[in-house]
Amino acid sequence: MGAAAGRDGRTVRASRHRGRRPLPRRPLPQRLLPQEALPRKSPSPPRGFSLLEVLGALALLALLLLGVYSGIRTATQSVQAGGAAIERLDRIRSAQEFLRRELAQAMAQPIGRDDRGDALYFKGTPHELSFVAPLPGYLGKLGPQVQTLALVDNGRGGQRLEIRFAALPFDGQPPKPEGRPEVLLDDVREGAFSYRGIDAQGRPGDWQGSWPDGRLLPSLVRIELTPPAPERWPRLDAPLRVDVSASLTRPGLLQGLRIQRMRQ
Repeated sequence: MGAAAGRDGRTVRASRHRGRRPLPRRPLPQRLLPQEALPRKSPSPPRGFSLLEVLGALALLALLLLGVYSGIRTATQSVQAGGAAIERLDRIRSAQEFLRRELAQAMAQPIGRDDRGDALYFKGTPHELSFVAPLPGYLGKLGPQVQTLALVDNGRGGQRLEIRFAALPFDGQPPKPEGRPEVLLDDVREGAFSYRGIDAQGRPGDWQGSWPDGRLLPSLVRIELTPPAPERWPRLDAPLRVDVSASLTRPGLLQGLRIQRMRQ
């Protein structure tokens, strides 16, 4: 009975639907139509780049690469210039420290004799000076050396500061340089040496371009150099710590010991 009622209910609803008039279907707007319903356009052939566009792109790429290369080159040159400047400043500082130390250790040892046979302990001109001092570090094992500091022509319109070393001879002969000179500073525009001693009253004397009496040691040695700009050589006033009167009161101790050994 329930099944019959269910079938009757569906039958009644179906008859009701069949009795209604179907609603007219409204056309969908074009933008809501599926893609297949839109009118198709004829496909256009793919368009490439024109010659002007290609040339313009190549020109822009070339300018970009040129800018990158210029930046790298400028940075490299700046680094190289900075490194060279730092290296030269270190060279100036090292040269000054070496000269100050060696002049401070100058010894009253004869480096030659004058026309009267008197021992000479120091030679000084505006561009060259000679004295005796021990070398630093392991080089000092060779004993005191005759050191000659000189300003010489570098062949490029300037000068260079170099130093030569020679061992003290056993027989009193003039010292012979050993090896090649060591360059302390190159490309010097101009420079000069000057010397200052103590007068008979024990007072500091005037600065002199040449040391007049090699039997005495100066109390101060001044080295003035003019390197190329923008570098600067601070004026060097190096004191000699040895007693300046020792050269007149006694002969060279080391030279006397060497002569005594030769006689034995």
